Amino acid sequence: MADSILVNRTRFTSSMKNELMEDFDKLAAETRIPKSRLLDEAVEDLLKKYRKKGR
Repeated sequence: MADSILVNRTRFTSSMKNELMEDFDKLAAETRIPKSRLLDEAVEDLLKKYRKKGR
């Protein structure tokens, strides 16, 4: 099987607390927003939060 070519994204592997997965799956299904986009938003929010602390 050939790997897909990602132009604007970088593939990475991680893990998540079991307790978060059910709600994360539901959120993605209810909003019809792909999990990768939800993760992008979450990481952007974290980066903003920690940049403010560093100032």
